[in-house]
Amino acid sequence: MKCNVEESQCIGCGACAAVYQDTFEINEQGISVVKDESTATPDMVDICPVGAITVEESTEEQAA
Repeated sequence: MKCNVEESQCIGCGACAAVYQDTFEINEQGISVVKDESTATPDMVDICPVGAITVEESTEEQAA
């Protein structure tokens, strides 16, 4: 899976980092960042109250 946090949308509430500790962390600016994309799952987008998280299949997964 390819996971991204749109930093301009992130409000830094920390919900993603609290629930998905292996995937997200809050950086020094108080914004969520992806720390391990390999642990991403499609349901992660629902945890973000502002929709800043996107999860997509990677190119390799689409080809399989």
